Amino acid sequence: MPEHVLIVGASGLVGSAAANSFLNSGWQVTTTSRRAPEWVDSSAGRHQHVALDLADADACRGFTEQCGDITHVVYAAVFELPGLIAGWSDPVQIATNARMIKNLLVPMAAHGKLQHVTLLQGTKAYGAAVQPMRIPARESQPRVQHANFYWEQEDFLTELAQQHEFAYTILRPQLIVGPNYGVVMNLPPVIGAYAALRKAEGQPFSYPGNADWVWEAADVRLVGDACVWSASSTQAANQTFNITNGEVFSWLDMWPALADCLDVQAGPPEAVDLPSYFEARTELWQEIVHAQNLRSPNLAAFLGESQHYANLCFAVGAPQAPAPTYVSTIKIKQAGFHQVMDTEQSFCHWLRELRRARYLP
Repeated sequence: MPEHVLIVGASGLVGSAAANSFLNSGWQVTTTSRRAPEWVDSSAGRHQHVALDLADADACRGFTEQCGDITHVVYAAVFELPGLIAGWSDPVQIATNARMIKNLLVPMAAHGKLQHVTLLQGTKAYGAAVQPMRIPARESQPRVQHANFYWEQEDFLTELAQQHEFAYTILRPQLIVGPNYGVVMNLPPVIGAYAALRKAEGQPFSYPGNADWVWEAADVRLVGDACVWSASSTQAANQTFNITNGEVFSWLDMWPALADCLDVQAGPPEAVDLPSYFEARTELWQEIVHAQNLRSPNLAAFLGESQHYANLCFAVGAPQAPAPTYVSTIKIKQAGFHQVMDTEQSFCHWLRELRRARYLP
């Protein structure tokens, strides 16, 4: 029998990619999320999906009683509040995310079959939301104490793993890039919709940030493969790893390439508050959808909370470039995961995939 992994939060960026990576590696895959994952390739079989609300403790207990031979878990689910960034320190957001992981893993661990859990975090773990990060941020640095659901989940997981004798790995990717629309933090749908609207208005595709920002990203395929590696490698057991594509990039330097792959004309930078911009153009988006015969839902559903994330990523409203947020990826490479990816190609690949799937014109 192939090994069996449960992907939690499968409709999201990492969840979908992790499911594909495990399927490509020959694993049996069960996915769970409230809505079915669109970007999981189930053509090879070995995949089943179960709709599950992690906030429902009874439903989670019932699911774990039927979860069969699952021995590995990738926990990629997240609850965010409207507006996104302000919610990161909100007690409701923190408590909800803590409750969701407990609802699932407590009864699952009690069955005694768990061997490994992979948990996703991010660079908020280094306090970037409250103070400048140390450069580079390393996994060995002391915890930056601030309101954040990461610590609630991490402390719970480490205690549960010790109690039930299973291993865990924490992955901290930087700016994940993939195809999923309507999610909380993914830029390609936002960039693509912005380009289409600018073109429809006869305006150039201008970088909407106030200041350029040099930082790092992680293609979601790379993160998915890292989930498989962490589930399989003894070097990953009970460890935390930063993960990026392996290079830095500049928005202004990359912007012409994004224009090329979207068939639009780039223009000079022009500061644009993206949530306000999109809110004023919902009808224009529907005109584009109908004229181009697109599959895209209404604009708010297509963008999700990612329009607020885009404001952060493009430093909209910032008088100067934000403090750098570089992380070291030496530890994961020394442990045996060596994959890298070209960030410009990553963004363009997923923009083209959204066009191919007729979500963007």
